[in-house]
Amino acid sequence: MHVGIVGLGLIGGSLALDLRSLGHRVWGMSQRESTCQEALARGVIDAYYCLGSPLPPDTDIVVLCPPLDCIIPTLAALVPYLPAQTIVTDVGSVKAPIVQGAEALWQRFVGSHPMAGNNNKGIGAAQGGLFRGRPCAVVAAAGAELGEAVADLWRQVGMTIYFCSGEEHDRAVAWISHLPVMVSAALNLACDREANGAVKALGEKLASSGFADTSRVGGGNPALGRLMAQLNREALLLALDHYQASLQAIRETIENQSWSNLENLLCHAQALRQHYLGQG
Repeated sequence: MHVGIVGLGLIGGSLALDLRSLGHRVWGMSQRESTCQEALARGVIDAYYCLGSPLPPDTDIVVLCPPLDCIIPTLAALVPYLPAQTIVTDVGSVKAPIVQGAEALWQRFVGSHPMAGNNNKGIGAAQGGLFRGRPCAVVAAAGAELGEAVADLWRQVGMTIYFCSGEEHDRAVAWISHLPVMVSAALNLACDREANGAVKALGEKLASSGFADTSRVGGGNPALGRLMAQLNREALLLALDHYQASLQAIRETIENQSWSNLENLLCHAQALRQHYLGQG
């Protein structure tokens, strides 16, 4: 298989490493030629191309890995150079507007969202095995055959595939991905509201693994958080409403000193977490 990867950061670079380890040919493309040169020198890709140049005519799949708001503009710039048989997919964390916009530009487009990654960025963060054992959503509005081709790409790097519509995907990730970013960010902002300077300074010194776990996604890429909210606004607002109601319920049990009710809520929360993470 001959695969093109546009955007050689953590996701694109890691995918390239895995695909090359499986014997596939991989070409890369990035905004900065220096990134492509580094990827080539490190053995992440076999070759690279600049936007606006002819692409290999035997390219089977192109994976778009630029920032979320650059996916559609990048595809628009690529379209004049794409071989007719090439399937295009992306890795964006919002699917309905991306799939709708991309299909208008290229009929052989299939949306995908690999649920993998970390806070590291750039080609230097690329690592083999990043996708192994992780889930991937595939939105195959263009047809089952094209969807299977994209699903097979992700299966080869170890992912479990879930087919869904763009709307279903966006509502699901509002709960388990976009809402946690906003909740975690709110935690970070709330800690800053402590009025006593000595207490605040002590909190900063005592912060350890619990705070690190719960504050991590709220301390991520602000531009990505904004785009998540902007492109998935309605689903995220619904999730925020339900979160606010759940937080209010917890507050009321504490205010009313209903300790047994609080423990019941926490037990239920514990069971739900285990269910979502496949530990139940």
